[in-house]
Amino acid sequence: MGHGHSHDSESSEPTPQALASRKRANWILAAILVPLGVLTLVAMMVMWPSGSREGITFSSPYQAAPGVTFDTGRIQSVVVESCTQTGQSNTGQTDPNQSNQSAGSQCTFAFTEPDKGGEVVKVVINPDVAMSHGVDVGDSIRYLNLSAVQGANAGTGAPAYVFVDFVRSIPIALLAVLYAAVVIAVARWRGFRALLGLVGAYFVLVSFILPGLVEGKPPLLLALVGSTVIMIGVLYFAHGFSARTSTALLGTIFGLSITALLAAWATDAANLAGVGNHDASTLVNMSPQISISGIILCGLIISGLGVLNDVTITQSSAVWELYELAPNTSARKLFSSAMRIGRDHIASTVYTIAFAYAGAALPILIIVMLYDRPLDEALTSAELSEEVIRTLVGSIGLVLAIPVTTLIAVLVVKATGMKRLAAAGGPTVTADELNDTGSLAAAAAVVGSGAQDERDAGTRLDAPGKPARPGSRRAQREAERRSTE
Repeated sequence: MGHGHSHDSESSEPTPQALASRKRANWILAAILVPLGVLTLVAMMVMWPSGSREGITFSSPYQAAPGVTFDTGRIQSVVVESCTQTGQSNTGQTDPNQSNQSAGSQCTFAFTEPDKGGEVVKVVINPDVAMSHGVDVGDSIRYLNLSAVQGANAGTGAPAYVFVDFVRSIPIALLAVLYAAVVIAVARWRGFRALLGLVGAYFVLVSFILPGLVEGKPPLLLALVGSTVIMIGVLYFAHGFSARTSTALLGTIFGLSITALLAAWATDAANLAGVGNHDASTLVNMSPQISISGIILCGLIISGLGVLNDVTITQSSAVWELYELAPNTSARKLFSSAMRIGRDHIASTVYTIAFAYAGAALPILIIVMLYDRPLDEALTSAELSEEVIRTLVGSIGLVLAIPVTTLIAVLVVKATGMKRLAAAGGPTVTADELNDTGSLAAAAAVVGSGAQDERDAGTRLDAPGKPARPGSRRAQREAERRSTE
């Protein structure tokens, strides 16, 4: 047994050919990704927004006038009364979201207990909220407190407390905690790292991309640089530094480039100007530096980033797993097998993108349906064209990224020569070892022992009459058999 342990230790040394192949593959990946990463970081520093809001004029609806406050409270009871009987008049309305009420019409009021303490106040509910969703006892709401102003201007007839929004902090926080717990419970340490990577991606979005769009930075470069930084951080942080991750990153950058080129062409060719969008109109009036077409272009690129990352990392992992199961598979057959998985992924992902955008645009789809417009006219209208182009551009980018990622993964995995030889008696490599930073070192150990085992197997099969070489597995088995006899 002691001799066998010594043999395993010696056979774990990688062969010169394996070392050369692995070194060459790593150098090729580094020669591509390191300059690309440096160039991306330099571009990010050059384009980093100043943070100045000079020339931007806007009136935030969340900034109260002097003497007016935003308060929160919990609804104790809900009543429906005549608007005129409760002191509300058309001329005294201050809430822009509240439609005019004719004499004798009914209004919804919520008797609310302020969170800061004090007497129950009577909050008028916006008609659209009362009709669509309504308010219930126990709901937490945010309302505009005009009592100080109303006290100084008594007799105006305007309501002193006006509904603004629901307080959703608790349910959203519970969902966020549940989501994090599920991710960490299933994916464990890697899931935790992915959540931290998501925080980093959010930082890049709100600190670099969004302020850059406000300041009029080139939207195409802004989206490419920001998305590349996000992908580099997210992929390596969540999946570790390995050849597998680097392969997925190359495929992601390729798909991202295709998506960016198509988005730039489609935005101009289809004249996507955000016409008819209330938010776009608000941005246009804020500053002449803000380009709605540029924002749309940037959105087309960023929207498909998550799905693109999903298909590339999955496809890269599929190639590695297939090769581990059959290390002697030829490159052509390995590519064909992995592409069969990729084609299934393409079909499901196309559905995913289409349904995700359709779900987000349901109100617009319902309005278009009620207008009873022809299908081709509806799909190319200002209301739907952006979503249609977003789906097509994102789908083309991810579909083309799959074969490219598969090809790169096959070339890298064949060059590094990673094998799983548990069936032949060699050491195994776990999935975590292959995924994390020690993957290449673990693979080198397998290659070294695998090469020795193959030589032993060749001696046993090709020359059955030849004595076993001292120290080989065949010599060990013969010695064990003689000892038992």
